[in-house]
Amino acid sequence: MEEKKRIVILTADAGFGHRSAANAVAAALQQKYGDKCEIKIINPLEDRRAPFYLRDSGADYDRILRLSPDLYKLSYEASDNEIPSLLLENVLTLGLYEIMRDLICVEKPDAIVSTYPLFQAPLTNYFKLNRYYVPLTLVVTDLVTVHRIWFSPGVDVCMVPTMEVHDLAVSNGIAQNKIHITGIPVSPAFSGRHPAKKELRKKLGWDPKLRTVLAVGSRRVDQLLENLNVVNHFGRPMQIVAVAGKDDELYAQLQAIDWHVPAHVYNFVTDMPEFMLAADVIICKAGGLVVTESLAAGLPMLLVDVIPGQEEGNRDYVVKNGAADMIESPLEMLETLAHLTADGGALFKQRARNARQLGRPNSALDVADMVWRTALRGPVSKQGRFGQGRHMLIDLLARYNIPWRENQPDAKYDNE
Repeated sequence: MEEKKRIVILTADAGFGHRSAANAVAAALQQKYGDKCEIKIINPLEDRRAPFYLRDSGADYDRILRLSPDLYKLSYEASDNEIPSLLLENVLTLGLYEIMRDLICVEKPDAIVSTYPLFQAPLTNYFKLNRYYVPLTLVVTDLVTVHRIWFSPGVDVCMVPTMEVHDLAVSNGIAQNKIHITGIPVSPAFSGRHPAKKELRKKLGWDPKLRTVLAVGSRRVDQLLENLNVVNHFGRPMQIVAVAGKDDELYAQLQAIDWHVPAHVYNFVTDMPEFMLAADVIICKAGGLVVTESLAAGLPMLLVDVIPGQEEGNRDYVVKNGAADMIESPLEMLETLAHLTADGGALFKQRARNARQLGRPNSALDVADMVWRTALRGPVSKQGRFGQGRHMLIDLLARYNIPWRENQPDAKYDNE
C-alpha cells in the first residue's frame, strides 16, 4: 500500500481569519484526498521556544486594536517598506529557525502550507541553508492591502485572493508562474448546490418568511451593539441572528437586550456557512475571512468596523464593487436600511447579485488541488556552492548560537 502524503498547514491565532483559512484547506484536502494523505494543522507560535514578542502576538494584536488602532496603523505602514521588512525577516529567522528546523525533521512533511505572514522568511531561509526544499504553498488571507512580509520569492506556490494582490506579489519578487488567483479559502460547505433560504431558516428554527439580519463579531467589533439597536427598532418585519464569537461578555449583553423583533442569539456556532446561506444581510467587520465567506454565500455586508491597515483594502474592494455598505454611525445604519428595503428590497437584491459575482465558493478546493500536486512532487535536496546570502545567514545564526544544521529526512536528490 502506498504511503500517505504528509501535509503540514502552518497558521496562528491573531484574529480568526488565518486559522479559518487553514481549517478550510484541511477540510478540502480531507474531502478530496483524505484516503491518500495525513493533514496536520500546527501553530509554531505555541512552541515554548517562540520569542515572547511573537508568542503573545495574538493577545497584543487584540490589545493594540482596542486601545490604539491609529498606533497599529502607523506600525503596519512603517514596517511595510523594504528596509524594515528585511530587518523583520532577520528577526523572524532568529526567533523561529529552530522551531521550523525541528518541525520539518519531526513531521517530515511532503508539502507545507502557510496561512500566516510570519513563517515564510524562517522557512525559506531554512531551505536555503540546508539545501533541503519542502514544497511551500503560501495562502494570503487579505483581499487587497497585504504587508510585504507575506511574500518570499522562495515559495513554490502563492495563492492570492484578487488581481490586486497578484500584482503586489509580483512587485515583491514572486514569479508570475507561481501565483494563482483562487480567493481566500472558505469552507467547502459553501460550494455546490444549497437548499433555498426559507428551507434553511426552517431547519435552523428561525422564521422562514422574515428577512434575516445576521450579526457576527466580538467586543473587538466596534459599534456592533449600537447598530443592532437600530435594527431592533427599525420598525419593519425582520429577524435578527446574532453570533458572539465565543465572547462571553458580548453574549451576555446580547441576551440582555429587550428585543422588539424575533431574535436568535448564539455564543458560538460550528455551521456558519449554513447561517450565512440562510441570511439576507450580514453586519460585520471588514476582516478578510468574514468578507470572503459573505461573498461566497452571496450575502450583502453592512460593515461597521475596519482595522486600520490591512482591512481598509477589504472594505474598499467590496464597497467599490457594490457588495457592501460602510456604516460609520447608527444614523447611517438607519439610512442604509431604509435604502436597502425600499422598492421591495431592490437594492438588497442587487447587493446580493454583486456579492455572488465576486464570490469564490470553491476556493479551498482549488487550493487543495494545487497543494496536492506539490505533495506528489515532495521534498528535494540540492547540491551547490555556498552563495554569499547563505554565508550571511550562517553568520547571523552563529552570532546568536543557533545551530542551523540537522540530519534531514530522506528526499529526492537533485543536482544543480
